[in-house]
Amino acid sequence: METLTCPRCQQLVDKQALNCPHCRTPLKAYGHPGIPLYHAEKDEYLCDNCTYHADDTCTFPKRPYAKNCTLYENITNRQAEIHQQQQADSISTKIQQWIKRHQSLILLLGLLLFCIFLTLLR
Repeated sequence: METLTCPRCQQLVDKQALNCPHCRTPLKAYGHPGIPLYHAEKDEYLCDNCTYHADDTCTFPKRPYAKNCTLYENITNRQAEIHQQQQADSISTKIQQWIKRHQSLILLLGLLLFCIFLTLLR
């Protein structure tokens, strides 16, 4: 059983629970187990470090003073993911671009190696 902590009472709760059994804080939005509901700390707002607030694409009516949100995405986590993805993609992207640029050379080298292989078999 996977657990998480309740944002209000800090008790361990089942990850699929809709409400905290101890303090009745809603943990899932609209009573649906697949929609997480993010909660801000006591004196903070979620919008202060949300990706959607930073790029001005948030349409949530409680913005910029939202304490609960279903769309919240931490901007520092998102930036770290983008940075990791760029590093991982950069090597594979460079290889793919090199292959596209030198496609004819690779084809000629392949044909040459195939001809040499056939010659050696005779």
